[in-house]
Amino acid sequence: MTDEHDIGDALTYLAESGEAVSVYPSSATNVVMARIKSVDPEQPYFVLELNEGEFLPPGDAVFVARLRSAKIQFLLSSPQWSSKPNEPTLIPLEFPLKCQVLNRRASARLETPLGVYYMASFVLNGKPYELQLYDFSAGGVGMRAAPRDAVGLHVGRKLQRVRLELGPDSVMIADLEVRLSRTFRSFLLGEQVQIGCQFINLSQSMQDELKRLLDNLNSNKHR
Repeated sequence: MTDEHDIGDALTYLAESGEAVSVYPSSATNVVMARIKSVDPEQPYFVLELNEGEFLPPGDAVFVARLRSAKIQFLLSSPQWSSKPNEPTLIPLEFPLKCQVLNRRASARLETPLGVYYMASFVLNGKPYELQLYDFSAGGVGMRAAPRDAVGLHVGRKLQRVRLELGPDSVMIADLEVRLSRTFRSFLLGEQVQIGCQFINLSQSMQDELKRLLDNLNSNKHR
């Protein structure tokens, strides 16, 4: 993950969820525990809050936290981790240039390419929907939309004959089941709803086609 807005979204999620952050200083053997206190809504800065009594020694440090179904990891370095005046546990920091997202799903996930809008289109109870895809795998897809565009997409809802645009000239029709629905605040887009869906009733030929599409995208990504 190298896009500043994606990193901002991830850090904002950690701040809002209160997830613990484990910090591994290169110059020490102990783990420093902290959390993300806040994220600047406009600039690439965030505030780290150390647990009471913790100290972050100078030098490189690796930050690790749970990010929904995965883990996020990034490296920051400072000759002296300067805290806010009179607030020794609060350390202002710049965004990392890149983050590793260590995926823990049963099937590998591919993020949709930046600047390319892959869409999922379907009709539910007579109402047409069109949501942006942000990732997909052999097991399912992730979609997101503004809250007004995601009304009715509850966990357990079956979506039939969903038209998935999985790349240039690559269209697949599949049935999905909503397995996750979560509202979050995007660093770039404001309030959004994340919809995680699982494929259902996939025939063997559809599974083969999906694997081919994923392989093509994966090979293009690494060229």
